[in-house]
Amino acid sequence: MRGTHRLLTTIVALLALQLGSLVAPAYACGCGAMVTNKMARIGVDRETSAVRWDERTGTEQIVMRFTVHGDADQAAWIMPVPHRADVTLGDPKLFDELDRLTAPEHRDRDYFWPRGDDWPFADEDVDGAAAAPPARAGSGVGVVGRERLGPFDVARLTATDPTALSTWLHRNGFELSDRLATELRPYVERKWEYVAVRLAPEKTGETLYGVLDPLRISFANDRPVYPMRLSRLATTPQSLGLFVLSGHRMEPRDSIGGDRPEVLFAGTIGKPSGALAELTGTGPVFLTAVDQSFPEPSRIDGDHELVRAATDTPYREIIWDDRLWTVGEVPVWLISVTGGLLLLTAGGFAAARARRARAGVRSAP
Repeated sequence: MRGTHRLLTTIVALLALQLGSLVAPAYACGCGAMVTNKMARIGVDRETSAVRWDERTGTEQIVMRFTVHGDADQAAWIMPVPHRADVTLGDPKLFDELDRLTAPEHRDRDYFWPRGDDWPFADEDVDGAAAAPPARAGSGVGVVGRERLGPFDVARLTATDPTALSTWLHRNGFELSDRLATELRPYVERKWEYVAVRLAPEKTGETLYGVLDPLRISFANDRPVYPMRLSRLATTPQSLGLFVLSGHRMEPRDSIGGDRPEVLFAGTIGKPSGALAELTGTGPVFLTAVDQSFPEPSRIDGDHELVRAATDTPYREIIWDDRLWTVGEVPVWLISVTGGLLLLTAGGFAAARARRARAGVRSAP
């Protein structure tokens, strides 16, 4: 057990070293731990990822994009991967295309009687317009790759000799988080590797804020998985948007401690194009969009294993746009009520005339 603990400790410290001495964990995000220095803070508001799993070739690709806030001018992100990974920049247009394909369908639905925002109930004084809403490593430490990708410094790491690595790190005065070491234990036991990414704004003095450029991580895998365990370290609720691209409709095996995953879209994309085609090829692919919230990240108890759904039933969310039924610009209810009143009035006049006529006949000599 002592050897395993030392291995966990040294791996975490090595990750911090590779990322430029960013040694104090602040927040966690899905699929990895986000770290920054002790004087800064960074949080992840939203994580959106596209997972492409090709069953024929046994390969998995994950394109990840984070929306962050805080005052950090540099940070780092750590992701465990089951096999040796290749890392490249992702295309931001991919998520624009996925959002377009999975957008809810809007349908109009007319209603007859006026409601609170309609005349004569609406306040006439209110405007009716809607508001617009490479570091050195000691013996037993492997840096299997290091690349500069736009604002990212990417290191891909292995560690096999905990004693030599611990000695080297101690001489360099590195601290580390016991919590992060604990959460990495299952990955160490399964002999996973790690992608360590240092990120910083391209202009000096800027902070990391808003939507970051996406990264694309590719590795061999016999079944699709989305690492989530390190999200247990988050101190605020987490939100995950997941697009799964495969030969069939896919879904998370379970909720892993979050709210029940909600399917927002499921359907076949016949001819992918643009950034999507670069990820999947031009042949048909089944796209499943899943959204999930984690109100209490500490309850996360594993990684998302993605499995084939029982059927390939298509689904698209429908949003009904209710509108008052009109002819031209005149409400149908007003036409109906007015017409009804006119008919009643005309009928009353006709009845009165008929009564007078009958009375005249009876009174004639």
